[in-house]
Amino acid sequence: MANYLANAFKRLSVSHNAATVATFRVLAANLHTTTPLAKNWNGRNTGPQRWMQYNKVIYSPQAPEEEPRPAYVCHQKTNIKYSPKKMWYVASFVRGMTVDEAVKQLSFVDKQGASYVKEAILEAVDMAVRKHNVEFRSNLWVAESFCGKGRVFKGMRRHGRGRTGEVEYKHCHYFVRLEEGAPPPNYYQMPPKTGEQQLDDWVDSMRKRKVTSSL
Repeated sequence: MANYLANAFKRLSVSHNAATVATFRVLAANLHTTTPLAKNWNGRNTGPQRWMQYNKVIYSPQAPEEEPRPAYVCHQKTNIKYSPKKMWYVASFVRGMTVDEAVKQLSFVDKQGASYVKEAILEAVDMAVRKHNVEFRSNLWVAESFCGKGRVFKGMRRHGRGRTGEVEYKHCHYFVRLEEGAPPPNYYQMPPKTGEQQLDDWVDSMRKRKVTSSL
């Protein structure tokens, strides 16, 4: 395969102009590398747009006796050069944490995706203060944090004996929503009770029974 491509490029270099020859030389140089062949493919696709539209929602005025609606801000980072499967662990790690705690914990996580998540959270905090009238920067917590699959570039990697293989360069999108106030004590649902715990609850309920028309 490699010899065939080399001979084809030689024939093209004789029969075509200098611009065509330079183009094919660039392709030949990047044929078996571990970098994407074209970093600017599909440059107009900037990623999903629907998540940022939640910041433009206008709610109706509340009555004085109603509970104040907590402010929130949505932010995203698109086309991150990182695997979405690896990013899922970092995104799940910071759910339900305060902003200060999430930034502190991510500073010690030895993963490349932690830096992207930390940067996105800090950008969302700055956006909440500047554009969404959030008074205190520390009075925010991570209400939603998840990732999605982004663009995937497919390249060619050279193997021995003239064989070639396919390599994928994966990207991901990261989404975060910060909400004003204190985080809930239990963000995730509590695990189901064991049989012994259910029996103890039943015994307590039986002991608390009251006999009607008794002293």
